[in-house]
This record gives sequence, C-alpha cells and structure tokens, in this order.
Amino acid sequence: MALDLPNSPELSPEMQVYFDKCREKIGFVPNVLLAYAHDGAKLEAFAVLYNDLMLASSGLSKLEREMIAVAVSSVNRCYYCLTAHGAAVRSLSGDPVLAEMLVMNYRAADLSPRHRAMLDFAVALTEAPWTIEEEDRDALRDAGFSERDLWDISAVASFFNMSNRMASAVDMRPNRSYHGEARGLPEAG
Repeated sequence: MALDLPNSPELSPEMQVYFDKCREKIGFVPNVLLAYAHDGAKLEAFAVLYNDLMLASSGLSKLEREMIAVAVSSVNRCYYCLTAHGAAVRSLSGDPVLAEMLVMNYRAADLSPRHRAMLDFAVALTEAPWTIEEEDRDALRDAGFSERDLWDISAVASFFNMSNRMASAVDMRPNRSYHGEARGLPEAG
C-alpha cells in the first residue's frame, strides 16, 4: 500500500473475531481489511456495510452482487476488486470464462436479459450517474427486478465505486491467493 500507516494496529475484540473468521473460512485476511485496519471505526463501518450489501438477504443472488462488483470495477479499472471479485464470480458461477468476460467487457458475455439489464444499470450509474432516469429503472423492472432489488443494485454499484476509488488512491493490492482461485475449465464436450 502506498500510504505509510501502522502495520499492526490494535483491533477491537469484534474485529479480531472477524479477522479470525476470515482466516478460518478463506485462509487469509483480505488486504482490503488490513488497509482499513489502521482506523478501527472505518474498518468496522466498511465491514458492516460490505457484509450487509454482499452477504445479507436480498432479491439479488450472491453471484449477481459479485457480477455488479466486477462490472463496476472494470469501468474503474480497479486491480484489487477485479482480482478479488473476479475470483468470487469464478467460484460462485463455476465459470471462469464468465468471470474473465466480466473483467474485460461484460457486454461480450453471454448474459441473460436480467443480468444484462442489471449490469447496464450498474455501469451507467458508474459512468454517468446524472443520466439515470425513470426509463433506466423501468428497464430493471421489465427484467423482473423489484423495487428493493433496484435499491440493492444501486447500493452495490455505489459501494464499489467508493471502494474502487479508495483502492486506487492507496495502491491497494489483492492477496495473491485470489489469482489462482477457481480457474479450472470444464472439459470440452
């Protein structure tokens, strides 16, 4: 990371448990959490919001939320998030080709009309948020998304725009483990 911040900050008991849970579940603490760890309040706020947006109950699947993260991060060219969330798309979808397509250009991927509408909206919100109008929200409704889903799509896209900018600002680098996750291709038929 480009900023000279404390390497071994004192974690609150809650965040120590959270870091321990990361080590137990995925084998490491994501560098994004380590980057925020210099400020306990910001670390806790980031973790709470991330977990709510990406893991809590939603009309969007975990895969759909990760797809939004990758499409937004692609527009913003965020190395950290493309690597980390690209790995999540590979893992959740079982399709490494889909993940690579989303990283490079989601428009080239073979997407359902639902997913195309979702990513079109998230990318429009990223590239030119002032242009969003009712017809953009109607396109999501027409694709079968509820009002709550529209909120969740917008919230996930907005969160990753903020995260991408922070990752770029401090030269946050992904954990090496993300690079090799779920890269196996199924045998050709």
